[in-house]
Amino acid sequence: MQRGLNATREANFADWYQAVVREADLAENSPVRGSMIIKPWGYGVWELIQAELDRRIKASGHQNCYFPLFVPLSFIAKEASHVEGFAKEMAVVTHHRLAVIDGKLQVDPEAELEEPLVVRPTSETIIGDAFSRWVRSYRDLPLLINQWANVVRWEMRTRLFLRTSEFLWQEGHTAHATEADAMAETLSILEMYRDFSERTLAMPVIAGEKPENERFPGADATYSIEAMMQDGKALQAGTSHYLGTSFASAQNIRFQSETGELTLCHTTSWGVSTRLIGGVIMTHGDDDGLRLPPAIAPRQVVIVPILRDKPEDEAVLAYADALAVELAELTAFKAPVRVLVDRKPGRSGEKRWDWVRRGAPLIVEVGPRDAAGGQVTFMRRDQLWASEKVASVSEARAAFIAEVPARLAAIQQGMFDEAKARLYENIRDDIATFDQLAAHFGPAAEDEDANVTFKGWVRCAWSKPSGEALEEVTRRLKTLRLTIRNAPMAQPKTFGPCLFTGEPGVEEILVARAY
Repeated sequence: MQRGLNATREANFADWYQAVVREADLAENSPVRGSMIIKPWGYGVWELIQAELDRRIKASGHQNCYFPLFVPLSFIAKEASHVEGFAKEMAVVTHHRLAVIDGKLQVDPEAELEEPLVVRPTSETIIGDAFSRWVRSYRDLPLLINQWANVVRWEMRTRLFLRTSEFLWQEGHTAHATEADAMAETLSILEMYRDFSERTLAMPVIAGEKPENERFPGADATYSIEAMMQDGKALQAGTSHYLGTSFASAQNIRFQSETGELTLCHTTSWGVSTRLIGGVIMTHGDDDGLRLPPAIAPRQVVIVPILRDKPEDEAVLAYADALAVELAELTAFKAPVRVLVDRKPGRSGEKRWDWVRRGAPLIVEVGPRDAAGGQVTFMRRDQLWASEKVASVSEARAAFIAEVPARLAAIQQGMFDEAKARLYENIRDDIATFDQLAAHFGPAAEDEDANVTFKGWVRCAWSKPSGEALEEVTRRLKTLRLTIRNAPMAQPKTFGPCLFTGEPGVEEILVARAY
């Protein structure tokens, strides 16, 4: 049976992932170690993700702005726990000029900066400095901003979209008068991310709070949405942080209350990144390549004319163009249907497979017989191998056009339902001791990319240990390459003994291997 890729998920999931990124023409490695070039099809997906998220962010009262790429080292140093969390990942600029020395272009030793500049790993400190000037009175609150930017975290082990030294994201930052207002913001954003992931990406997630040892550096509380990939690993797809008053104290973000008191603000930060594209690949892709949810497909319908260098080719192209015009007048997901007629030179079969690998939701082929008979032959990418052969269907042109919005909606919903079933069918809740947990997951492979038997996640009781007890739990989990993902927002009324300490549980947590 012909398939679109030369790698399969079952044989080697890591190789399969790289093959999808390559063959779907999403991105490639750049000459700079650990960085990527996002190609037009991949960037088109990101633009659609960005547009929908930007609409939601603005609808919730936030305004966009932009802050510098460079952050003075002294700003970072003001928040000790923040520095500790990011120190090993920071890229630092120390000089501002090159010079030809001994015939070679080198860093000019006389051009050393008075103060080193950190290339933005995140913007809490520099935005906090601005907030300290922008906030004066309770009337200035809440202050709600967002920026779309690139950030740099010098990763040692990189993988396109999932973990690169430079990536694209949005980061929201807000300041509030009270803890209650800041927490409401934090949880509201968490819900926005959950809804966006499920409705737009068709990627089901579980929202919850991170344990103490997994919090964002300097935060009082961190919340995440966690998605299950097809190899059973978890992917942290978005985070929302309640920062308390620690950043406000370090950056002197204060306001005069209604009673005249000078009070510290409560701040938040939150973000998602191009990592979402990696999540979409590993949630929905198959052994033929990418499968894109129609809501984020740069082209929702691709028309491939079957041309044979014969006189009837002109009629076929005219038929394809007219079909595209009618389709573009339709609406799907509150926007015009995105349609393309693929006029590139080449055999129609090869072009069809190219769009299969790219994940276009509806792929249409029109030839002389279709043009003459007013027919359309098409395939749904989500059902490509629903049977032993390519699932192509022929319909009358008018009937096909009328059904396109409903078909796109059905593809979107079907992909979500498929992924949701996989998620909830693969969370075990019957493991009660660490020995059982270790037996279930088995020893960790030395190579993180090595295929391991699909294990899914474990949901278990947790007593919220801290200090040395938490460090011991973390150490034991690390030996199995496991982490606590989060404590889901939906919790039962009663809890069994903690799987790790044996003490009475106070909540349930998710344990998994993760990206």
